Amino acid sequence: MNRVVRLKTEDDIKRIKESGVIIFRLFKIIDSMDIAGMSTWELDTFIDDYIMKSKARPAFKTVRGYSFASCISINNVASHGLPAKKIKVSSGDLVKIDTGTVMNGYFADSCFTFKIGEVTPDAERLVNAAYETMQRGITEIEPEKFTGDIGFAVENCVREYGYSVVKNFTGHGVGFALHEAPVIPNYGERGKGTMLRPGMVLTVEPIVNQGSDELVVQEDGWTSITSDNKLSAQFEHTLAVTKTGSIILTAE
Repeated sequence: MNRVVRLKTEDDIKRIKESGVIIFRLFKIIDSMDIAGMSTWELDTFIDDYIMKSKARPAFKTVRGYSFASCISINNVASHGLPAKKIKVSSGDLVKIDTGTVMNGYFADSCFTFKIGEVTPDAERLVNAAYETMQRGITEIEPEKFTGDIGFAVENCVREYGYSVVKNFTGHGVGFALHEAPVIPNYGERGKGTMLRPGMVLTVEPIVNQGSDELVVQEDGWTSITSDNKLSAQFEHTLAVTKTGSIILTAE
């Protein structure tokens, strides 16, 4: 990742949003579908086709060594779940779909945790906590604040719920590439890190675990599961820093 933060113009931000809205609409469609019984490979194929039909390309396929349109992580898989024909979605699952789009050279990135059928009260609480945690991070985004302010808000929200936040995966800059500077840790100190400036485009994407924040990477080199096999949930938006705060670029 290039360490230089590249600011975006108003036109750049408009084009990133055009790319990001594709993901928002895709997630709305998936949320309306009955995906129980589908394999994660079938779901990834649907995602790939939708993005291509929207006149964009799957941004994740620009990552070296990755050949899918999305990461699909179920239950105790916290991140980077590889789509596979043998992995089936079941009622009661928490299914995290993380995907990105690139259109006319502009990248967007987003993740949503889908509740399949009836989930347990504990799972429901975790999903609500993960969403609120992302929102708390977003509220910190304004000029002359710092990436540490985002991380501080995220970590403290997670602690209020009695959960843990994964520290070795972070948010990041995005827009001209899928991963840009700056890094946005999901922990930190107020007033520390990179200062936020208008024109920065970044992601807020906490991964919230019921138990330990430690992950175990599987033999495929991608799939990361919780070390204690407890549930994990995640949400992510791409956002632009404006003169007065922020705007979400992966929403309509």
